[in-house]
Amino acid sequence: MSPWSRAGWLATPGAVLIAFAVVQAVTGAFLMLYYVPSPDHAYDSVRFIISSPAGGWLVHGVHHYGASFVVVLTALHLLVSAASGAFKRADRRAWLTGVVLLLIVLGLALTGYLLPWDQRAYWATVVTINLSQLAPGAGRLAAAALRGGETIGALTLTRWYALHVIFLPAALVAMVIAHTILARRRAATVEEPPVPFYPEQAARTAVIGLLAGAFLLALARHGAPPLGPPADSSDTSYVPRPEWYFLGLFQLLKYFPGRYEVLGAIVIPALAVLALAALPWIDRRPERDLRRRPLVAAGLAAVLLAVSALTVLGWRDRPPAAPAAESWTVRAIGGRVFVERHTCARCHVETGVADPLEALRLSRGPEWTAAHTSDPEMIAPGLREPPAPVNEREIAAMVAYMRRLSGEPYPGFPLRTETAAAVFSRYCIGCHTLDGDGGKDGPDLSRIGRKHDAAALSRRIADPESVDPKAEMPSFGSRLSADELAAIAAYLAARR
Repeated sequence: MSPWSRAGWLATPGAVLIAFAVVQAVTGAFLMLYYVPSPDHAYDSVRFIISSPAGGWLVHGVHHYGASFVVVLTALHLLVSAASGAFKRADRRAWLTGVVLLLIVLGLALTGYLLPWDQRAYWATVVTINLSQLAPGAGRLAAAALRGGETIGALTLTRWYALHVIFLPAALVAMVIAHTILARRRAATVEEPPVPFYPEQAARTAVIGLLAGAFLLALARHGAPPLGPPADSSDTSYVPRPEWYFLGLFQLLKYFPGRYEVLGAIVIPALAVLALAALPWIDRRPERDLRRRPLVAAGLAAVLLAVSALTVLGWRDRPPAAPAAESWTVRAIGGRVFVERHTCARCHVETGVADPLEALRLSRGPEWTAAHTSDPEMIAPGLREPPAPVNEREIAAMVAYMRRLSGEPYPGFPLRTETAAAVFSRYCIGCHTLDGDGGKDGPDLSRIGRKHDAAALSRRIADPESVDPKAEMPSFGSRLSADELAAIAAYLAARR
């Protein structure tokens, strides 16, 4: 019999939380059968799991959305305990273990985020490690421990994997046991008649658990968020977004830029956790009715309002999804032209010696892909028709195209756009920037159409000295065909 059952429906989150933690452990164990914690294979292993006809996609979906349920149930359990004053009937250490449980659950959610090793996971981890460096005193040590090396790579992935499947789960089990023992130790001495857990409270818990489980299965059947492109450390234009339960912190950081970032990243969250942990010492009066505890009621309302507002603002502030065509960079579009020009399809076809490029899901880094592109015989020795030498800029464009192709099909562009993209990727990108991609020696051409029309741009490209005798830019009149010159001039003129 448990005196905690007196709370009725409000006592169900704790028991349901245990059930969902078991679900996470079971689904996680099945995922471990196929997951490979290495940068070369992590992405492909997750892709295999979610594309498996044997139900891997469902297990992955349950595990993915189950993390959100566990976070919500843990927070709800603490909220109910605080609002009902239940912590006053138990050992104060029970409340402290509950706060630690919340931190462990958030740690599990955070460490699991990296494991798919796609762009979203990689760059979110970069942000997390960078923020950890802001911690006064031990920041650099914490970042080094999380990173495992000079850069984020194999050691980072294996460390986060070990935290996710060994250390944090072990800590979670220990804290659950300690929390349960401490919660019952003092509660058993309270001079109130205990209420039997069976059958009423057991029935309430079962109803809530079944409803939550059905909702979780419905979400999982809908499918977990798809994998993004494979992790690419060279793509610094990617803007990561955290899971919804970290959006409040993500939004808070926006209000503390520059040197004040430590306030939003470390100081305010740490003070909030300390205030939460100190609640039994702050609220020491025997009253448990929330209406007779105005200070606690106001504090809980303020915290709920702040967290909800920051989360909603963070959700609304997400960038709109770009149409497929708009999300392709000029370098990647130009890479399509070079792939066709260098006849990669001689091998990469349905009946060829390699998979079609459209079917490839690259899991290796851009360096490996570039090396293979420049020398396919490195991977496939003895090719009957070794390809012609490829320019370094063309290789970079081809790599960008193939890695972008791993995320979604090529949307198709007008021939003139592809021609202009190939010209820019081959001749211009070393000195000029377009949408954040390119060199810094020359001016940024992202909005060049606001200053010059196509005719003026054509003259500047063909013979720069005819426009400006002091121009340092080389002449491209003899290097480009008339169609190429017209295409690149029109393309840049449209950049407004």
